[in-house]
Amino acid sequence: MNHALETNLKAYNTFGFEYHCKGIIRIFSVEMLQDVLSKNFKPFKILGGGSNVLLTENIDAYILKNEIKGISITQEDEDQILVRVGAGEIWHQFVMWSLSHHLSGLENLSLIPGTVGAAPMQNIGAYGVEQETAFHHLEAVHIETGSIHEFSKEVCQFGYRESIFKNTLKDQYFITHVTYQLYKKPQSLHYSYGAIEEVLNAHNISNPSSNDIAEAIIEIRKSKLPDPKTIGNAGSFFKNPVISKEQFLTLRNTYANLPHYPVSDTSVKIPAAWLIDQLGFKGITRNEVGVHKNQALVLVHYGSGQGQDVRMLAQEIQAKVKSTFNIEITPEVNIW
Repeated sequence: MNHALETNLKAYNTFGFEYHCKGIIRIFSVEMLQDVLSKNFKPFKILGGGSNVLLTENIDAYILKNEIKGISITQEDEDQILVRVGAGEIWHQFVMWSLSHHLSGLENLSLIPGTVGAAPMQNIGAYGVEQETAFHHLEAVHIETGSIHEFSKEVCQFGYRESIFKNTLKDQYFITHVTYQLYKKPQSLHYSYGAIEEVLNAHNISNPSSNDIAEAIIEIRKSKLPDPKTIGNAGSFFKNPVISKEQFLTLRNTYANLPHYPVSDTSVKIPAAWLIDQLGFKGITRNEVGVHKNQALVLVHYGSGQGQDVRMLAQEIQAKVKSTFNIEITPEVNIW
């Protein structure tokens, strides 16, 4: 096999930190993965697009880079379609593929960085929709045995930015393909979340299509989020915390304009960006890292900082949010 071995990880993480590993092995197929596993390249870590990871040190391991590609239709009827996608495909490109084929279900997840394989692992979501709403099943290779397993939605145990692959089965499987159930006619479009309606109204769109919603979300994300090619970042660094309704009502006595989104009858989601912004972190810079000037949820790297600096800043923000609001915010980004 012709494995491209490289040690510098700068080009493989969107923060752009220059740490090193034993070597990078690009995986292009299930058979290649099984062959690599049989040759015992250990220890190793699995990397997709590198858009949801913070490197803080050199990695004394091989990196298995998921490059499994391909999009194919496996089943369809008059209303819906099952699409099997290689886990190494770029997520946004897959969303654009679905829209170009007049399929709905993923429009709210436009322009989220990363690969298709990372989508169920993180249960990515944005603007009121999570990938689990369209998820059908995935295929993954068991790292110890090389055997192929199929995981249904129920088995994946999806939660808010969570799945079984981040918990019970962490580092035990290599996701190779993900199948999504998409619709030929929109079932229910979600555009009341955030600024989507505002952007649609600005474009005089009152009855939006899936494409209209996707374009509005792309416009919003581009206005708020820095391009990793220009400023190193991993998108939203923290999860939005979910607190009890009682705690929310108590906080609202002090912060009358506290934004919130009901999760259930007893819990409320609070935008982490608002909490961080209230504490004056937005736009600060320290040791070539900082908090983005337009979006307090995004930690950034300006070119010559260290991953440890981002981790220290994140810990400072977490501590201040806890001491001020009695709310714990946790990283959405994986810290290596």
